[in-house]
Amino acid sequence: MRGGGRASLTWCRFDELSPALLYELLRFRQAIFVVEQNCAYPDLDGLDQGAQHLLLRVDDALAGCLRLIPFSDEKRIKIGRVAVAEAIRGQGFARTLMQEALARCRHDYADHAVMLTGQTYLTPFYESLGFVVTSAPYDDYGLRHVDMILPAGAARHSGTAEGRARNP
Repeated sequence: MRGGGRASLTWCRFDELSPALLYELLRFRQAIFVVEQNCAYPDLDGLDQGAQHLLLRVDDALAGCLRLIPFSDEKRIKIGRVAVAEAIRGQGFARTLMQEALARCRHDYADHAVMLTGQTYLTPFYESLGFVVTSAPYDDYGLRHVDMILPAGAARHSGTAEGRARNP
């Protein structure tokens, strides 16, 4: 897979994932989060069924993903399982995924707090989108993580040139 090909983004609810597509998505996540990162953790956590899934394809191959999990009774939404294929990292695809997720949050969940749990080495990336750290680093299945939140109002400009100027 190379990054110079045609890229497309597709949103799917869990019930819109065919068995073949669900298998492809879970296999992709396993290859990154379990195998590449050498981290045995319970990926099948029961949250996929209520999530919206964003899939990135490059040259028709699954190249990235993330999920949005709404907790409407708590007025919050969590972005999770953000992953980009190793072969195309560093080309802006994670930012593309996150910008699309934040646009969906603004449109569908404008009154919700946007949260995520990120690996500590990715903190500067998420901060560039307007997120702020809300916890001390902690161990999550052998990997250092922090909790982060997008402050109210920041979602409007996150990931844009204006948002980056306000939130360097």
